[in-house]
Amino acid sequence: MSGPAPDNAIVTEALHRRFGELVAVERLDLAVRRGEIFGLLGSNGSGKTTTIRMLTGLLPPTSGTATVAGVDVVAEPEAVRRRLGYMSQRYGLYDDLTVEENLRFYAGLYGLIGAEGKTRVEELIRELAFTPRRKQLAGTLSGGWKQRLSLACATAHRPDVLFLDEPTAGVDPAARRQFWVVIRELAGRGTTILVTTHYMDEAERCERVALLWRGKLVALGAPHEITAQLGQPTLEDAFIALQEREVEPA
Repeated sequence: MSGPAPDNAIVTEALHRRFGELVAVERLDLAVRRGEIFGLLGSNGSGKTTTIRMLTGLLPPTSGTATVAGVDVVAEPEAVRRRLGYMSQRYGLYDDLTVEENLRFYAGLYGLIGAEGKTRVEELIRELAFTPRRKQLAGTLSGGWKQRLSLACATAHRPDVLFLDEPTAGVDPAARRQFWVVIRELAGRGTTILVTTHYMDEAERCERVALLWRGKLVALGAPHEITAQLGQPTLEDAFIALQEREVEPA
């Protein structure tokens, strides 16, 4: 690859991370388009979390380069973090604060204060249907509503890129479906979304998928292209086949 194209929100070139003798991510090349919903799949130890930590500027690569929203993650990690949102299955909410207070807190962290912050909080409450719950303590919300609130906090500053690390783990199917409605709306407005998930039905909703195995990229493309590349009838079958292999794929 020759560098970040204007229509790419995430670009990695030979991105590599080693921990002693362990190679966690091996020379990873990716290009994620702006406004794309991109899935990062792999079993435990495949390199997903290490990749996200490098892309968010939390972990420097051993070698190689990466840009997020046009910013070099090694040279300007703080600038990268201002351009992205991050949400994990742990939610990161303050249980003893209300919905509104959590939103105000995160908006303030991103520099949205005064009238601007108040306006943005009201937008999020309205857009994500929190009006009847705005004074409810976050700790008393159901898993699905905690998930929705965490997403609202992660996008308070309207990030260019949103990282979702196993965002629907532990919530019921109805909440998962509603969550993906919101995700598609965000992507439709131009937000680039990189999601890790172990739910194959969610992976099928991604426009493209990168499948990692022992730190290596073994397949890349739309879900139907992945199954063709690995000679399996479904994405789940392809994923299981990789897990059952005792040697690394060629």
